[in-house]
Amino acid sequence: MPYTASPALVRQTERWFVQDGTPTMIEGYSFGKHVLARMLPALAFVTLASLAWLVPLKSAGSGRWVLLAVVFAATVAVWLTIRLFVRRLPRFTRAATIAVLIAYAAMPVAVPLLQIAVDDDVTPPGGGGLLGFVLFFAAVFAATLLATTYGLGTLLRRAIRHTIYDLRNSVHLLGRALPAMLFVTLFLFFTGELWQAMNRLTWWRLTLVVGLFAAVTVLAAAARLRTEIGRVEQDLSPPRLAAACKNTPLAKVPIDELTPDGPLRAVPLNGRQVRNLLLMLATRQLVQAVVVGLALFAFFLILGLIVVTPDTAEQWIGNPPAYSTLLPTMPVALLRNATLFAAFGSMYFAITSMSDADHREQFFAPIIDEIERTLTVRAVYLATQNISHNTGNSAGPSTGIMVV
Repeated sequence: MPYTASPALVRQTERWFVQDGTPTMIEGYSFGKHVLARMLPALAFVTLASLAWLVPLKSAGSGRWVLLAVVFAATVAVWLTIRLFVRRLPRFTRAATIAVLIAYAAMPVAVPLLQIAVDDDVTPPGGGGLLGFVLFFAAVFAATLLATTYGLGTLLRRAIRHTIYDLRNSVHLLGRALPAMLFVTLFLFFTGELWQAMNRLTWWRLTLVVGLFAAVTVLAAAARLRTEIGRVEQDLSPPRLAAACKNTPLAKVPIDELTPDGPLRAVPLNGRQVRNLLLMLATRQLVQAVVVGLALFAFFLILGLIVVTPDTAEQWIGNPPAYSTLLPTMPVALLRNATLFAAFGSMYFAITSMSDADHREQFFAPIIDEIERTLTVRAVYLATQNISHNTGNSAGPSTGIMVV
């Protein structure tokens, strides 16, 4: 008889996926069963915090701030309480799900009505004000839904922790990354035409350029990820399964009973799971690239201050350079040039770390190792529940990817 995990072990493993930032690996992952409960702390925080609109209406002076402090303290207390409740991964019934959604949807209308009821001097909000309040609550719900579904908050925290580790070893990280970046970008920094363009370019346009570089990085990571998943999921031998499950709830699972006929068969990923792994890879790559970008920004800023005198900048630009409002002694063109080269260098570093063999081993391989472990633990998790999937292609080996 094949080994079957207990419900408690399954729940512990699902909690491990949530803490790992890959909640979509949970079998039967759905909004009502797995997402809404984890959204509840953020939704409750926004709902209770919106009541602060009512406080200043009937109070003045120090009493106003006392009431605001009480509302804030109550909001934080409720938020922490619900977070502790959510750690048990509760699953809401259909009735509870509908009740939560109705309560949240009613708040954008209920708060203005309460304002009118509390203070007779308040003018009823116009259509534009009410619409703005509704759109704010809708935007918060959409952002929370997206972040919770894919564990974005956890992924960012993990990426930041790894970045702090990289900063502790910053000499090694930057010593390997900066020379290649400077070789590509250094001579372009002293181009007069570029200084003219940066002197005229607005900050919001430069922000779009930086966003374009980030998009290229994510697309490159997505293309690389599909290749990596296909390679990883085909190697599910017993020794790899046992090694991956160490320090997880599945550590004591008898691997030999799960693999009587040899390696497990790779279970295809659906589109949501592939996107979750893409976010896992993209957040690590982008945060890691930010470290290199900040170093490049500081380097070009210092280099510009030393080499490019005001007379030289004026000669390159053709007019007296514009200066920053926040930093009156700093030419805007220098700040924008440093930002542009930092963004380009970060993109170049991220792509090179995925393709160049030397850089890949140093910067990209640790991220892939984490994805390998997640997919391997998922294979054991599914096997312990005796779950089988029809891959739809029995004629050849599974590639590990099935987007639906």
